[in-house]
Amino acid sequence: MARRRSSRLSVEMKRVISEIIRNHVKDPRVSELLSITDVHVTEDLKFAKVFVSTYGDIETTLIALESAKGFIRKEIGKRAKIRNIPELIFIKDDSIEKGIYMSSLIDKVLKEEQNKNKGNEADEE
Repeated sequence: MARRRSSRLSVEMKRVISEIIRNHVKDPRVSELLSITDVHVTEDLKFAKVFVSTYGDIETTLIALESAKGFIRKEIGKRAKIRNIPELIFIKDDSIEKGIYMSSLIDKVLKEEQNKNKGNEADEE
């Protein structure tokens, strides 16, 4: 039961936090290309890890979000119908970068295989 509630709350928090940051946080340090990739709320509903991805300077954006944390929590309280608002922890999400890196490794291996196959075909002729 608690797990289902925390997962439902995670989805709702992701939607609400994205909307608050997009429309109400006026800090110029927050990148316009910011994306909330995921939110994990603990089972006791005391903490929420907010995974942030952006194109550009992520460190400056994280500092800005940390300074706007109180405002964001207050706005969550207005929009989401929950009694206790979890403490927000903003974390850099580097899964996109890891995916790009893995894709480049796969492309490199495929190129090496193609070159190896071409070399074997040339030897046979």
